[in-house]
Amino acid sequence: MKQVIEAYCKELKLGSRIAEYYSIIEANTHEEFLVQLLALEVEHRRVTRKNRLLKQANFDVVKTFQGYTFDHIEFPKQLSVEELKSTKFIERKENLVLYGGVGTGKTHLATAIGVEACNQGKSVKFYRIAALVNELIEAKNTGKLHKMMNQLEKIDLLICDEWGYIPVSKEGAQLLLQVIAGCYEKRSVIINTNLEFSKWNSVFHDERLTTAIIDRLVHHSYLLTFTGTSYRLKHSYMNL
Repeated sequence: MKQVIEAYCKELKLGSRIAEYYSIIEANTHEEFLVQLLALEVEHRRVTRKNRLLKQANFDVVKTFQGYTFDHIEFPKQLSVEELKSTKFIERKENLVLYGGVGTGKTHLATAIGVEACNQGKSVKFYRIAALVNELIEAKNTGKLHKMMNQLEKIDLLICDEWGYIPVSKEGAQLLLQVIAGCYEKRSVIINTNLEFSKWNSVFHDERLTTAIIDRLVHHSYLLTFTGTSYRLKHSYMNL
């Protein structure tokens, strides 16, 4: 009988959990048995999807909200800590610009938001901006840019870390504009930067292009300002 069940599960693409666990489920009614059996399969698929999304996100290090403090962040009135942690802004296709000095927790917060989004079944992609530009240029040179853009169109949240840390070539800036324009009002973007908007032109070296990027990012966007000293410097061995 178990072999028959396994065969049906395979044909219906239900995996092997049902055949493995049906015999150990205790239930008083057929309905209760079926509910427990289906719940096992649903939970397994939920965990599998979450793990797949976390892997696809390509975070440098997985970070969560646990232990994270928000007292060094200035929030806009329209956005609360609770709403940020709920990631509802992603469903509204809104953006976040995390602005502040190096080491003040921008990457940690962006990653924690991304991880929570993955936990909720949303698709996320994390990039350091230099790596994103290099990948875009390589994709263009090898005729795979359309494929990469299609992949980016399927995500719910794009996280761009270290935005403005190094200058970007004109070609790279044009490709970034194409990515940001593609995200506009279709998916959410988080930008981590230590540069105020007025200095972004020093990175992209093209005033019109810089203005176009900023215009698409700040519409439907929240600015979070990070204050204080570098966490890494504050907790380094040199200060012990």
